Amino acid sequence: MRAKFILLILSICSIRANAQQAIKPFPQHTRYFTGTIRPNHIKQLQLDNMVRSFYTQWKTRFVKNVPGKPQSYIWFGGKGGKQCVSEGRGYGMIITVLMAGHDANPKATYNNLFSYARAHPSSRSKYLVAWAQKTNGTDVDKTSATDGDIDIAYSLLLASKQWGDKGPINYLQEAKTMINAIMRYEINPKTRSVLLSDGIEEESKDYFAMRSSDFMPEHFKAFQKATHDDRWGKVIDAGYKLFNNMQVNYSPDAGLLPDFIIGLNKKPKPAGPYFLEDKYDGQYNYNACRVPWRIATDYLLTGDKRPKNITSKINRWIRETTNNDTYNLSAGYTLAGNDIKGRYFEALSFVAPFGVSAMVDAGEPWSG
Repeated sequence: MRAKFILLILSICSIRANAQQAIKPFPQHTRYFTGTIRPNHIKQLQLDNMVRSFYTQWKTRFVKNVPGKPQSYIWFGGKGGKQCVSEGRGYGMIITVLMAGHDANPKATYNNLFSYARAHPSSRSKYLVAWAQKTNGTDVDKTSATDGDIDIAYSLLLASKQWGDKGPINYLQEAKTMINAIMRYEINPKTRSVLLSDGIEEESKDYFAMRSSDFMPEHFKAFQKATHDDRWGKVIDAGYKLFNNMQVNYSPDAGLLPDFIIGLNKKPKPAGPYFLEDKYDGQYNYNACRVPWRIATDYLLTGDKRPKNITSKINRWIRETTNNDTYNLSAGYTLAGNDIKGRYFEALSFVAPFGVSAMVDAGEPWSG
């Protein structure tokens, strides 16, 4: 499901973040920074229609209503006994805003998704969201997942631009309160790194650790613009400095980032096996696979040279290791750039983000 969310977001691009009538109806055809590239083997109308079709299928399958309540959630498929997780909710809320103008009733869907999020607050702040709900609708626990909160807050900024703030939900005000809560509870004030959750406190063993895919610089730039909080600039600077350090010291050839980074207050390094999820926590796995997408988006929309430097390293390696054929991509790599054993298959979670990073290099397009 994660892969399908990512591919849809990448296909329809991002709007700079009003009435059911969309102010920025799909397709927006956002202009990217000069020198970037887009797929040239499929006509734009075909691309747009593919997205329309995929969105309709996605919404039918994954957007579920809570019986008897004006609430909706993004279905997790019941995996692990879960109904919904923050990650999927954040993706879904961004997708719904972006598809306004094609979808006949996106605002109602979006408002119901937002109402579900507010009905499941974390214990630290009513503006943050409990990270997962069981199939019976109760919370797994009352801690947040930072990446979900960041995407939800960003979707509120988009909703404000799409529908304005005069309806039942003042999207901009809700975004600002949520952004401020993220800064207070999910950003480490000492290292300006992104905490794994609002449940991580100073005495926690994971206080100086982060999930690499939680660094979303283009989102943070939007947060700074909305709140005029200069601390977001420091979060961006710290993240780019950290990623450059990790590439130089741990992946000089491939430029890959690990799922989790530890020791941020001393000497940052990849996490060891089973730090949080599985034996590949220190490798380029199902969390870090989102990094090229999150980083490249910043360059495509703002022209910041730092993300281009990071993604260009990855692009050079991936073209070499696949012989310039995207069908040779594997579902996971070591930081040295070797395939993770047994992962010799195609997975959109990995393919789609690499496709976005390829867009920053007009002089080195992929042919596969």
